[in-house]
Amino acid sequence: MKWTYGVSPCVVPSLLMCCALAFSGSAFSADVLGQGRVSMEGAIVETPCAIEVGDRDQSLVMDTLPVSQLIRDGRGPEKDFAIRLVDCVLVRVDATAPDWQRFQVTFDGDDDRGHFGVSGEARGVALMIRDARGEVAAPGDALQAGAMTQGEMQLHYTLSLVGNQQTLRAGDYRSAIRFRMDYY
Repeated sequence: MKWTYGVSPCVVPSLLMCCALAFSGSAFSADVLGQGRVSMEGAIVETPCAIEVGDRDQSLVMDTLPVSQLIRDGRGPEKDFAIRLVDCVLVRVDATAPDWQRFQVTFDGDDDRGHFGVSGEARGVALMIRDARGEVAAPGDALQAGAMTQGEMQLHYTLSLVGNQQTLRAGDYRSAIRFRMDYY
């Protein structure tokens, strides 16, 4: 058979090879359709307590607040939140080390005059965190140490919107605040 329509003799073998590769690829993929991969990572650390899974990442929705109320009261209503410590064991793995006795919580985020900064359209406001004793948390500074107890502990806090000595402007706001637990 002779090609006379201007098709190069290399084109037909190339097309045949492409078809063969296409069919072999689908046959190969049929073998691995039932397979997958799971990736995971973690860490083993010596701490006296675990943080309750639902308390690690919390989203708080603050109520809508009129500018007039913020001017009149100097801050918005308090929103409660808690960090629950579970499975607390005071005895260390290393028997030569002293038992766990105290903990400290540090909240960290954008610093806005000693409170937590916000982003968004709103201006002239920041967020204030207070512990159950009334101590105000400053970004990056540990709160006063608390005593450890066996079993479960619930740490209570409040979050409120406060003025930051700047001109107020209405609008949406948001903030991300991290916390860290230190035990000793």
